[in-house]
Amino acid sequence: MSVSKLKKTYQCAECDAKVAQWAGQCGACGAWNTLREVGMVARGATGGRGARGYAGESRIQLLREVGQDVELRIASGFEELDRVLGGGIVAGSVILLGGDPGIGKSTLLLQMLIRLQGHQRMVYVTGEESLQQVRMRAQRLGEADAALGVVAETEVESILALLESDPPALLVIDSIQTLYSRELSSAPGAAAQLRECGALLVRFAKQRNVAIFLVGHVTKEGVIAGPRVLEHMVDTVLYFESDPAGRLRMIRAAKNRFGAVNEIGFFSMANSGLKEVRNPSAMFLARSAQAAPGSVVLVTREGTRSVLVEVQALVDRGGGGAPRRVTVGLESNRLAMLLAVLHRHADLSLLDQDVFLNVVGGLQVRETAADLAALLAAVSSFRNRALPSELAVFGEVGLSGELRPVSGGEERIAEAAKQGFQRIILPQANAPRKKIGGCEVLAVASLAEAIELSD
Repeated sequence: MSVSKLKKTYQCAECDAKVAQWAGQCGACGAWNTLREVGMVARGATGGRGARGYAGESRIQLLREVGQDVELRIASGFEELDRVLGGGIVAGSVILLGGDPGIGKSTLLLQMLIRLQGHQRMVYVTGEESLQQVRMRAQRLGEADAALGVVAETEVESILALLESDPPALLVIDSIQTLYSRELSSAPGAAAQLRECGALLVRFAKQRNVAIFLVGHVTKEGVIAGPRVLEHMVDTVLYFESDPAGRLRMIRAAKNRFGAVNEIGFFSMANSGLKEVRNPSAMFLARSAQAAPGSVVLVTREGTRSVLVEVQALVDRGGGGAPRRVTVGLESNRLAMLLAVLHRHADLSLLDQDVFLNVVGGLQVRETAADLAALLAAVSSFRNRALPSELAVFGEVGLSGELRPVSGGEERIAEAAKQGFQRIILPQANAPRKKIGGCEVLAVASLAEAIELSD
């Protein structure tokens, strides 16, 4: 019998690159003193931990032979969270929740488990706090005596051993950056540890049909720390964000195998924890009673929900040099293009003016339906004439000056009418089939016509 020779392998703690020989600097990412030995690997050997499948039989099946099990979902106790997840928590799914420190990730998940107590068996695993600190948080939420299983542990093999005999329906890991595997010598939070711990937890979720929430730290760039392979392994990636004023917390789905990725949920932080915001338009529309130039209300669309936000513009003559173009909450690359369309097809030049655009409340509007609102607000500021306070608008502006339709037209109109707006300017193709009571719909075909009607 021949014996395979063993060789050492080193892995970078920053970029996860592997090399056969240690060096002071990683050749892949340039980081210094980040190469760590990850064990002895047999030359020509195959298999190992990565060769084990998640679950199921190792045989080829015809697609028509695969069972059609009903998708089982668990209600989280938060309608806003269920909306983002696509209708609830899918059994056996793995959800990665990231967000800035102190934004409320642990509070949200602890509240979720408390609301579900008595309906499902759940376990909260903390690697950053003691059990006493978890109880103190539960006490602030008014649920210090909740029937909730809690564990303070950071070794992933020990956690899975505790759960193996009686797996819960729902498991929370707070956080994935604190876990480590005894099979690796690198420190917790290293790229190799995140990948290995994530793979073990995903495998456990699929084999035992356990839904798992993983709390993830974010970097200064706002993305989840660690290798991107972690986001590929999980089923859903959620980001917990806050508006600059700190009034609202928003959950967005960056990836979702069981629902849409453009849904958004709204929360507000109170002394008793996070509360759902069922009508975010009311918070975004805290406008002054007196209409001011440069302000217009946009009806935007976040997934299946219509939200009304105020778009403000400030147009002023520049102090020399190239005029400034600044946007907050809107697509910055479109502003120069829209101003060129305004000059060419509405005979109104702002090319020598500084233009500043802002979405009040901190919401990031990523759709082209904001084009018309941005231009009408800029024209209002430039002319120093306020738009009617009962006016709401939406629509995409094309390069030839036409107004192009956007999705969810009737739903946007209904939301504007619900909030008390009496006039709506929109693309002609989005005109509703039936009249909506108490609301005048002004369907237009071009930007020039929209500007004329807005006066």
